[in-house]
Amino acid sequence: MSKPRILFFGYSEVGYVCLSLLLERGDNVVALITHEDNPHEKIWFKTPAMVARGAGIPVFSPDSVNTPEWREKIAALVPDLIISVYYRHMIGTRILALPPLGAWNVHGSLLPRYRGRAPINWAVLHGESRTGMTLHRMVKSADAGAVVDQEGVEIGPRDTAEQAFRKVLPCARTVLARQIDALLAGTAKETPQDEAQANYFGGRKPEDGRINWTQTSKQIFNLIRAVTDPFPGAFTESGDARLMVWWAETESAAAVGKRGAPGGVLSLAPLVVATGDGALELTKIEWLGGATSGLQVGQRL
Repeated sequence: MSKPRILFFGYSEVGYVCLSLLLERGDNVVALITHEDNPHEKIWFKTPAMVARGAGIPVFSPDSVNTPEWREKIAALVPDLIISVYYRHMIGTRILALPPLGAWNVHGSLLPRYRGRAPINWAVLHGESRTGMTLHRMVKSADAGAVVDQEGVEIGPRDTAEQAFRKVLPCARTVLARQIDALLAGTAKETPQDEAQANYFGGRKPEDGRINWTQTSKQIFNLIRAVTDPFPGAFTESGDARLMVWWAETESAAAVGKRGAPGGVLSLAPLVVATGDGALELTKIEWLGGATSGLQVGQRL
């Protein structure tokens, strides 16, 4: 009896580890559908295309799979099962309806919380202490289908988004490894999501890293760690010059007990800036475009 035909949609290192698992098991992956790397994005992770090409699996990267041409191509692959892992484009319902064993997604949060894009960054930004990976059925609405399995992990109050990602990454392999045989057999147990607990967040842009100094020190610190390297970073501006803030401290001796008008420069060495409820010491900064500090105590950012 031939093995079920798996069509894999994926990107990011999460896609890499999940596709690697299927290939290690000897599953019948007939193709990878992915997308080209964004030239404006820092690619700091492995991608499923790396492992697919090494295994001789066809790799496709269409701008959209929902055109008549691509729906025909996908139908011609005769998939029994679709698995999607960190694939960034929406997959239309006509494609989701093709495989008799269903279409399933691995999402980077504990659904129904943090549906949508960049879930780990959003979780860090909101100061969550726990997140994880969810395996769920794909339906028309993003990340809204019934849950098959979840695996959670603790994230620390000083973890960057990348550090949180590294902690969460193994959870993707764990949930897929636990459930892939049930998916292939058509026996996976599903639990509907609680819509009352659901929230949704969209993709993040570099401009979203702008610091609002009226926020609390903790809120600003969470933004900084959510978007620091390898992501585009948090920033503030002095005149026409942009100051990237790659790290800061809320509890340093220089910041504790300091107050002032939000955005006000309280000291230069070390650089301390007032927030909505205190102050932050900016410990790792970068002036863009060759600009130099030119900051003065009392200046507002």
